[in-house]
Amino acid sequence: MNSRTLTSSLSLKKPRAQRLAAALALALAAASAAQAETVYRRGEMGDASSFDPQKTSTVVEGDILADLFEPLLTYDAKGVVAPGAAENWTVSDDGLTYRFKLRPAKWSNGDEVLASDFVFTFRRLLDPSTGAQYANLYYVLRNGEAINKGEKKPEELGVRAIDETTLEIALERPTPYILGVLAHQTASPVNEKSVEALGKDFARPGNLVSNGAYKLESFTPNDQTTLVRNENFRDAANVKIDKEIYVDLEDRAAALRRFEAGEIDSYDDAPADQIPYIRDRLKGEFKVAPYLGTYYFSFDTRTPPFNDARVRVALSMVVDREFLAEKIWGGSMVPAYGFVPPGIGDYGKPVEVDWREMSSIDREEKAKELLKAAGYGEGGKPLNIEIRYNTGDNHKNTAIAVAESWKALGVQTSLVNTDIKAHYGLLQEGGAYQVARAGWIGDYSDPQNFLFLGDSANKKLNYAHYSNPDFDADLKKAQEERDLVKRAHDLADAEQLLLNDQPIMPLLFYASKNLVSSKLKGWEPNILDKHLARYLSIEP
Repeated sequence: MNSRTLTSSLSLKKPRAQRLAAALALALAAASAAQAETVYRRGEMGDASSFDPQKTSTVVEGDILADLFEPLLTYDAKGVVAPGAAENWTVSDDGLTYRFKLRPAKWSNGDEVLASDFVFTFRRLLDPSTGAQYANLYYVLRNGEAINKGEKKPEELGVRAIDETTLEIALERPTPYILGVLAHQTASPVNEKSVEALGKDFARPGNLVSNGAYKLESFTPNDQTTLVRNENFRDAANVKIDKEIYVDLEDRAAALRRFEAGEIDSYDDAPADQIPYIRDRLKGEFKVAPYLGTYYFSFDTRTPPFNDARVRVALSMVVDREFLAEKIWGGSMVPAYGFVPPGIGDYGKPVEVDWREMSSIDREEKAKELLKAAGYGEGGKPLNIEIRYNTGDNHKNTAIAVAESWKALGVQTSLVNTDIKAHYGLLQEGGAYQVARAGWIGDYSDPQNFLFLGDSANKKLNYAHYSNPDFDADLKKAQEERDLVKRAHDLADAEQLLLNDQPIMPLLFYASKNLVSSKLKGWEPNILDKHLARYLSIEP
């Protein structure tokens, strides 16, 4: 090859080399960008049934919505109610009118967040056609109950936009817990234009317009839900995690294995039978803290034998709650003889069943007497009971232990297990059952948030279908009482009626149990177990 040919050859090769170099540079840049993306893999105990804020009710949905939306009030890193979409507010002297000043903010689609969006949201929430399970939580809003019962129009709700950034909320009566209610997941605003244009499809991935730190990217049932950082969020500059993947892991043991393998960064429960192992091996990565929640069994009071309070009380009396707390739950729960958790705000001394101090032998004898008087047990009709529970070894073992306790009364028990979505779907839609496992985590620190589960008007969350006019009257009296001491007394009277009737059999008070990777920073244990991703970060 002569020099001319060599020169020509090099000239031909140079552009190709440049192209290869450029392609390599792009590949390296893409790889670098991928490496720079911070991903939080968050184990969750099931799927969300809906991403429509007004139609949600579970803790799983609450966790996801807290990252997607920002209501008027939100929670800070320590689980304390804090300014959210509203930067400040004023309250009238009579406690009946609140005015909220909204921050400058945008929806994920670039629209401005306006006071009218909140008006639309609250009207939609109380509109009976929406079917919001939490609607009665907002009966404290002026005309809220009448609207939800079809007696007034949504436009008559005591919520109005003074201007684009000022929202006024009028109440039926002074409500000490109203700020906690306004921080609830169902008070998350929805984009009016999107809802009107898309109907029920507005809540689908790719369609959902949100105003929180994240956007809904995808949802694969029984697998995962993926959220990505919302660049239009008002505080996006301080959000450190780019992508949050909620991994569906109802099996606690499987979740533990995946946590140990580094496949998830956190999980909000632990298999009770492995807690000693977890405490020993994971130490600082296992977070146990007081939690505002009650674990209970619900009786379907619509049909025999559970329409008889004597049967319900007898079954409750013989359950060994100390055994459940220590042996089944590894000391991570507290025996419950009342329904409202201890330490809750605006309440006095905890209310408990009147047989709390009886010995186990005396309880068993009294339970047999009650059953006999009701026509069941020895010499009467046999009792064959079906317990339903949602997937999880902890729930299964609890149901087995309760069934074992009932053997002392001659009760034969069978167990039925379904996934969390099917389990709560049955309860919330009023399906027939006999006994069902349930749990309630406080939405705010006030006894009303637990006792309203027994309100006969609470069609979606009163799983027992309990109806007692005296109980309802005590709740109503407490709603109208401005003196907090007298209000607490009225609520205590209501709880005592609930415990005497036992439509709900309280078993345990929760403690939060979280597996938290040492790489996950900013996690603060708190009584509501709220951990918004916007406050967290991942370190190598």
